[in-house]
Amino acid sequence: MSSPVIETEEHRALRASVAALARRYGRGYFAAAVAEGRHTDDLWTEAAKLGYLGVNLPAEYGGGGGGIVELSLVLEELGAAGCPLLMLVVSPAICGTVIARFGTEAQKRAWLPGLADGSRKMAFGITEPDAGSNAHRITTTARKDGGDWVLNGRKVFISGVDIADATLIVGRTEDARTGRLKPCLFIVERDTPGFGRHPIAMELAAPEKQFELTLDDVRLPADALVGGGTSHASSSGGEDAGLLQLFAGLNPERVMTAAFALGMGRYALDRAVDYARTRQVWKEPIGAHQAVAHPLAQAHIELELARLMTQKAAHLYDAGDDLAAGEAANMAKYAAAEAAVHAVDQAVHTLGGNGLTKEYGLASLITAARVARIAPVSREMILNFVSHQTLGLPKSY
Repeated sequence: MSSPVIETEEHRALRASVAALARRYGRGYFAAAVAEGRHTDDLWTEAAKLGYLGVNLPAEYGGGGGGIVELSLVLEELGAAGCPLLMLVVSPAICGTVIARFGTEAQKRAWLPGLADGSRKMAFGITEPDAGSNAHRITTTARKDGGDWVLNGRKVFISGVDIADATLIVGRTEDARTGRLKPCLFIVERDTPGFGRHPIAMELAAPEKQFELTLDDVRLPADALVGGGTSHASSSGGEDAGLLQLFAGLNPERVMTAAFALGMGRYALDRAVDYARTRQVWKEPIGAHQAVAHPLAQAHIELELARLMTQKAAHLYDAGDDLAAGEAANMAKYAAAEAAVHAVDQAVHTLGGNGLTKEYGLASLITAARVARIAPVSREMILNFVSHQTLGLPKSY
């Protein structure tokens, strides 16, 4: 299918309104939250009241009735003003999408209104210490015990667990017919006995913290399984739909990570352009010199190209073309991460020594920009995906 490359009037209006909100908070607000060890609750709450947090969720459950196209615009504009909300990637984009597409009616009623209005948050737990990017090596298991499920395992680098009401945990259950393990998703509420969390010390400066999770005989009711608790569930949910549910969440995660990176790259580039336009060492501002101007122009071009692929991926996903969306979402995440790293690096270089000062606030982005290269999947694994799935080349693993 073809994807529009020119945004609609509604999308431009959404960008403008989110940008106006974000500018009222700005990088100073974000940096103060990090320095003081607090969360960006004020911005989250106001964005929720304006309907931005749940813009992708179904209207019948309190959302905006849009899709990942709209939610990615929200995150990009917040990031472009220097105050991105990482939990947008996790709570409405991954968890909200999975529950909206595959949850039971009771699960939708219980969670979607709160995710849409920001009053509830949900984290997402997939990464494990020994599995890395290989989802087939996930060792968190769920076994049936009467009418309950019992989960055991560990997760690492799980964002925002301390502020989430529940975590959507990816585990594996045994297929009664084959004996093989297959993925399933469970809603684990924060205070469930046996569900522990431990903060991971990070060099990354962000309001959202990273955690290691432990699941020690975590007992859950049957209805904690996304889509229902019967073994005869259809492709819409339950035990037999775990793989579909997983990828329904991972593709939006990649699109939103791309939007996160685009916002960061735009913020850094804007700071560098402003500096190059006004900083005067000789007769003309330094931006008049091609050695300064051309790398900034190249960074802008790379960000715009990455934005086009991000828009394509979001449109494909919202149109229900999961196969094409998977390819495009991985490409978008790769392109946006590379563009953001380059833009941040060039911005710091443009400012010289000032680029490393707290006053200008760009140095912290050197670390932050690399997150998009690493998470939720490394650029090398994306290159593997494209070489195998798109180009048809053989695997080495």
